[in-house]
Amino acid sequence: MGMIVMSPSTQGFYEDLLSKCKDMTVLRSAAGIVQWDMETMMPPKGINLRSEQLGLLDLLSHKMLTDPAIAELLRAIESSPSFPDMDQVQRRNVRLIRKSYDEAVKLPEALVSGTAKQVTLSVGAWKRAKAAKDYSIFKPELAKTIELKKQAGDILMRVKGTSNRYDALIDSFEPNMTADRVTAVFSEMRDQLIQLMRKIEASEVKPDLSIVSRYIPMNVQRKISALVMQFIGFDTTSAAAGGRLDETVHPFSTGYYDDIRITTHYYENRFVSSFYSVMHEGGHALYEQGFPPEWMYQPVGSAASYGIHESQSRFVENIVGRSPECLRYLLPRIRKATGARLKGVGLKDFTLAANAVTPSKIRVEADEVTYGLHIIIRFEMERDLFADKLTVDELPQVWNEKYDKYLGVSIENDSEGVMQDTHWASGYFGYFPSYALGNIYSGMWLDRLEKDVPEWRQRIGRGDFAAVRDWLRQSVHSKANLYDPEELVQVITGQSLKVGPFMDYLNRKYGRLYGF
Repeated sequence: MGMIVMSPSTQGFYEDLLSKCKDMTVLRSAAGIVQWDMETMMPPKGINLRSEQLGLLDLLSHKMLTDPAIAELLRAIESSPSFPDMDQVQRRNVRLIRKSYDEAVKLPEALVSGTAKQVTLSVGAWKRAKAAKDYSIFKPELAKTIELKKQAGDILMRVKGTSNRYDALIDSFEPNMTADRVTAVFSEMRDQLIQLMRKIEASEVKPDLSIVSRYIPMNVQRKISALVMQFIGFDTTSAAAGGRLDETVHPFSTGYYDDIRITTHYYENRFVSSFYSVMHEGGHALYEQGFPPEWMYQPVGSAASYGIHESQSRFVENIVGRSPECLRYLLPRIRKATGARLKGVGLKDFTLAANAVTPSKIRVEADEVTYGLHIIIRFEMERDLFADKLTVDELPQVWNEKYDKYLGVSIENDSEGVMQDTHWASGYFGYFPSYALGNIYSGMWLDRLEKDVPEWRQRIGRGDFAAVRDWLRQSVHSKANLYDPEELVQVITGQSLKVGPFMDYLNRKYGRLYGF
């Protein structure tokens, strides 16, 4: 993009602002690696020291963001006559820094540190309560966490100009998205997902799940992970590698630009779990590595939202990784790596087992069709909780009723029910919608990809992921944080956000697999 000439003084203020932004970004990326180490390498005894380290890094980060010098630079730039002449990237950088500053400075330090301490207590109580299958242990700490998040929401809704406190919380994960917009999209998706699930349940085609629960030793699974990373082009081995794969309890990805870490977990009797977690985290990693290099250390050189991030991981894991074409290419190679263990397993049976749809109680084990229903349940409860239409006492019962109504499963105890996720204990209210929005975004990317690269499936079948990766890089990754999510969808697809493309994809795919 061509540079617009700013007045020398405005140019100087802008450069100073970006310099401060770079320091914050470097510090945050260091905290990310310290966090990564805690999950992968740290000895058990290091936990107390680690909490001190992370606490201090967090405090320094907050102090840097709320530095009065940032306010002065922003004021000087925004009041300058040459401000309207700045280019799109420059204006976006200023807007993103202004947004972060305004939000951080309005939250009292007592509320920020009080919430951080309460979340630690809440997560501790959640762990004990989950082990004991006793919600009453968790309930008082959860109530305090919710109260603090309501206070934050009330402050942030004034700063952000949202119409309610829950919209202010959603905005932290999915900028400019509202609960009303999510409700409209999710209600349409919910009804269609339930309909599709019923069709699948009525089908006479039944996947042979024993295929994916065969014993595959960990050292063999590590070879399969290497195959997957080679296929998607996530480099962890060359002299110019910018990635790593390590092992942890719960797979995640972290890092920045040239240093992206992904993790997986190996189960000897469920090898597809790590196979797809490497695909999923690899999708996140490719997104982070695809941002324009010249935007490094700038606010614009970051993800557009949690949902857009999730659309990348789900696109690689599900739309590509679970497709018959991808499995046609990878299955012979997996068979070779596993020796006799998958002998006689045909492509059709393996594809069906890898795409099996079974309504379950646990979100993280959910398949592509039912996953959205797990998220919709959580969203509907959060929305009502923050509108004071639902109390902490009522959460377990409402949870169980919704699981029965939407998924047809009965919850035996609160550990597999309302206490299965750590998000609420951690105060991450407003985060859950991003997961299902990620699916909806991925459907819209697919719709556009089909038009731009109609032969992409044949190419995947030949082991050529480059065409898809290049399309994602050019269409999605290269835009980084230049647009808010809904605007990004419009820019890439020429359409507004809708459920249709994702549901069309699911109906086509599962209709073929299950014969309806």
